[in-house]
Amino acid sequence: MAQVGIVMGSDSDMPVMAKAADILEELGVSYEMTIISAHREPDVFFEYANSAEEKGFKVIIAGAGMAAHLPGMCAAIFPMPVIGIPMHTASLGGRDSLYSIVQMPSGIPVATVAINGGANAGILAAKILAVSDAELLQRLKDYSKSLKESVQAKDAELKKTGYKNYGRKSD
Repeated sequence: MAQVGIVMGSDSDMPVMAKAADILEELGVSYEMTIISAHREPDVFFEYANSAEEKGFKVIIAGAGMAAHLPGMCAAIFPMPVIGIPMHTASLGGRDSLYSIVQMPSGIPVATVAINGGANAGILAAKILAVSDAELLQRLKDYSKSLKESVQAKDAELKKTGYKNYGRKSD
């Protein structure tokens, strides 16, 4: 049974939403991914949101662009946490999506990550679940440790090679 529902308004959102799925897979968190347009198929959307708790979802990650109603409407129906991912848009650079998601009315919160912030949405969903899952919490700690080690390795390479040769492959 999936713990996280990942829902997007369009398949054009897939590259960003895939980053959330990749993180959840890496951390061993089950998810179900769906494409639903809240505006073009409201009946399908309402069925999704109304059945999400029954399906076992503990968190929904919802990505949307432009008017970006999908995350807020999920939060209006689903009683547990919703994480919104505003999508970059050609016309307003994603600010339209960001404002639509972050400016929710009192009583209907949506946790909002950065524009195109798929990876952070996956991490945040895992952190929410880790509150009651010690094994997942340890995997998150290990993940954070790997991030630190990655930065330290890059710094060590910089110190060894100097900035002019940093990242260049030697012959």
